[in-house]
Amino acid sequence: MARQTTTLIYDNLRLVDADKLRRLVRTGAYEGYTGGLARGKLQANVVIVPRRFASDFHQFCVRNPKPCPLVGVSRAGSPLLPALGDIDIRTDAPQYNIYCFGEVIRRKTDIIDLWRDDFAAFALGSWLTVEAALAEKGVKLRRVGYGKASPKFRTRIETCHVGPFGGEMVVSMRPVKQCDVDKVRALTARFPHAHGSPVHVGDPSIIGIRDLTAPDWGDAVEIMTGEVPVFWASSLTAQDALARAELAISITVSPGHMLITDVDARADAGGFKVY
Repeated sequence: MARQTTTLIYDNLRLVDADKLRRLVRTGAYEGYTGGLARGKLQANVVIVPRRFASDFHQFCVRNPKPCPLVGVSRAGSPLLPALGDIDIRTDAPQYNIYCFGEVIRRKTDIIDLWRDDFAAFALGSWLTVEAALAEKGVKLRRVGYGKASPKFRTRIETCHVGPFGGEMVVSMRPVKQCDVDKVRALTARFPHAHGSPVHVGDPSIIGIRDLTAPDWGDAVEIMTGEVPVFWASSLTAQDALARAELAISITVSPGHMLITDVDARADAGGFKVY
């Protein structure tokens, strides 16, 4: 019953604007997935680290812009991201993962009680931003289903290491009709702030993925006749690097539970810096 209720709430929120949606999240009225919500607005992953690691993490994002497209940075100690909207990073994502020495130890719907004066927050553009743009151009990707996350895989593609942060690139996979691949490439390339064009199309073994039915994160998706697997860089790369760094404490949003911003996700906004 709880899942059915959450699904009904999600369906009712599809036409709600970004500000109202954030207020619902802030008050705890919505704790679900954000894919498909607040159409036309940039969605963002969030990473929070102690200030002593902030410079290294910032440089990690700068040197790895494909998986970590940096769109916002808070001032140390401030939970606000005014360049992205009326945002309080402690409350405005539906769910957060709390890491202790690289392990997720808790999931919370707000982090007010955990916030510290030495925290710095980073917002990374999310691929969920471009789903609506693809649909408007006649490319409707097959959805995994409510309550499920797109499959994500660790690859053999190495990131540029900075300080304690590094590791292999993580990619998300979506089945695309063969006839739509060129259109998808061209359109997503116009959204560098949301991972841009695919990093690979076709045979997953070329980038080190052995089994599409066994993703490292998310839920497996079958490749149907006439479809090919298409892989985009994922901001889970940053979360994986964070886990490898084994900081005493760090925080991210949970996969699929993104921060909704007030920034327009139009294609001609590609490459912008709002932080």
